[in-house]
Amino acid sequence: MAISAVLIVEDEPLIAMMLEDFLEAIGRRVAGVADSVETGLAIIARETIDAAILDVHLRGGEQSWPIADALAAAGIPFVFASGGSGDSIAERFCDRPVIGKPFSIDSVTRALDSLG
Repeated sequence: MAISAVLIVEDEPLIAMMLEDFLEAIGRRVAGVADSVETGLAIIARETIDAAILDVHLRGGEQSWPIADALAAAGIPFVFASGGSGDSIAERFCDRPVIGKPFSIDSVTRALDSLG
């Protein structure tokens, strides 16, 4: 499967913008940017998404697990983005790829290429 449309779930605006720039530079389209579980689920419901990059921890103590569950149920591949210290992946998702922050365009490219 060719990955062209990517959902970004990231609550830090500068990081989200950087990911948007990276995706544009590597020829991928941003399907949407969400900073909360509610927004992410709404984008999944209305957009065509080929893959997603999910920040593990979002504002207000939210975690991206409900978005990951929705993507998994729809058969849409995703990677987690982690700041490292203290970020643990829910056991049901421990087989999913993780890219560490700070990102590089190469790490994002490799992560998305590993999905399909």
